[in-house]
Amino acid sequence: MSMETIAPEAPRVAAKSSFYLAMRILEPERRDAMYAIYGFCRAVDDIADEEGDRALRLAQLDDWRRDLDALYAGRTHQRCADLARPVRRFGLERADFEAIIDGMAMDVVEDIRAPQWDRLDLYCDHVASAVGRLSVRVFGLADEPDCAAGALPTKARMLAYHMGRALQLTNILRDLDEDEARGRLYLPREALEAAGVTDFAPGVVLTHPGLPEVCAAVAERARKHYAESELLMRVSPQRAVKAPYLMATAYRSVLDRLVARGFAPPREPVSASRTKVLLALLRFALT
Repeated sequence: MSMETIAPEAPRVAAKSSFYLAMRILEPERRDAMYAIYGFCRAVDDIADEEGDRALRLAQLDDWRRDLDALYAGRTHQRCADLARPVRRFGLERADFEAIIDGMAMDVVEDIRAPQWDRLDLYCDHVASAVGRLSVRVFGLADEPDCAAGALPTKARMLAYHMGRALQLTNILRDLDEDEARGRLYLPREALEAAGVTDFAPGVVLTHPGLPEVCAAVAERARKHYAESELLMRVSPQRAVKAPYLMATAYRSVLDRLVARGFAPPREPVSASRTKVLLALLRFALT
């Protein structure tokens, strides 16, 4: 397989993403780069979410680290082949791929339960904002001529910071029951304690009367990150923010619907507002 051609299964894998439409509207080279980044994230996330021996899963993540060694040394293994051209074309940083693996390893080493805010923020940085740092390069937000070679401009870096956290906190609120089935609970310990929760077992927390108060604290922090993201996108080149704007619109509508639905059981599944996504898409139709 040529390193210059995306594997035929990449679009099919990306089609399962909540961000598929946002990736699909990009120019072909940028779109294919996002498909490749998503394929990498999906592969390592699947390892983190598998059941079974933790040592084996950590070893599988280490295999990916070795593949990154080869990729950045110019020796591309087949499963990293889709990343070879995007890494060269867009200057994707190895440290960001490594950070994503580090985030997955946090889930493998132990099932995360009621982390302190600081630890949750680190987790969000690894599994979401690191993806954002790769993505803003692909979107064209790292093209400022006065930026030091290889460095992300401040606006691009901060957009990745805020938007990654906004999206991940929304995921946490959306996936409470799915995470509980895996023995995980990502709600922050400080918010749980403030709501009178003393038993941090996931099943206990999700039926506690203080759960809505906890989720409100997480939603409020997510909203602040969305607001900062919006401000940054307003002062960025519009051609380069059409994909992140669509992503933020979709996920912010999910957050709005989660809050409107409430968090007491039973919790019906929530999806993005098609109307808001369509309006966001129309905004950039001619960009």
